[in-house]
Amino acid sequence: MELKDKLNKLEEIILGYGQMIVSLSGGVDSTFLLAFAAEAYRKAGCPDNVAAITATGPQFAADEAEYAAALCESLGVAHKKIRVAYVLDLIKDNPPDRCYHCKKELFTMLKARADMVGSVLADGTNLDDLDDYRPGYKAILELGVASPLKEAGLTKAEIRQALAALDIGKAAEKADYPAFACLMTRIPFGEEITEEKLDMIYKAETYLKEHGFTQVRVRCHEIAGGLLARIEMLPEEMPNLAAAECDAAIRDIGFQFVTLDLGGYEKGKMNR
Repeated sequence: MELKDKLNKLEEIILGYGQMIVSLSGGVDSTFLLAFAAEAYRKAGCPDNVAAITATGPQFAADEAEYAAALCESLGVAHKKIRVAYVLDLIKDNPPDRCYHCKKELFTMLKARADMVGSVLADGTNLDDLDDYRPGYKAILELGVASPLKEAGLTKAEIRQALAALDIGKAAEKADYPAFACLMTRIPFGEEITEEKLDMIYKAETYLKEHGFTQVRVRCHEIAGGLLARIEMLPEEMPNLAAAECDAAIRDIGFQFVTLDLGGYEKGKMNR
């Protein structure tokens, strides 16, 4: 199916909801879904039929939530932030199905809010997401959360292409934005999740991005003597890393050891 046909299908799906609330993380997929929906409802003469909710807490990158708020303001879409730091207490032991429990708790709350106003709650799951281990998707299915991008058969590459073509200010900025994920995915299953670890991970990744590295992950491992930061980045960007400077900066954040993963960034690598 051609991209234009998929987008026509997506518009049909969205307008069929009547009203929708987008679970907006600030990432590429949910950004596209919200921007596309806002345009679809505007053309249909009912621009107020779409809104967004963003979950915040130490497990989510603060700049993503800030972007989500700015995006909604630019689109003229109602937006609410909900702090869900308490979820960490439910999954601090970090079991392999951590994402299921987190998503179940989070989307139960979001869906209840959507149901109260007669709106469909939608998330940004796309077709490519089904290729990886995603226990959180089970919770989305159980709760009846809509995934219109997946339903329309859109892949990540197609979403980026369509987002750039929308040419809507703040939304278009995300078209080339690196893939991102909840900060808890940086901690191996079975190792305790703490706010301190999440804060250190966020600061370390921010440091690397501020120094020009695009697709990065700082994995946090418990080892004898403290915490080790294992940096994943694109192989072609590795020669640009000033090792001594990076080591000092990330140790200043609180890591005892810093290492570079020579295999580079790989989606879902922690699932090994």
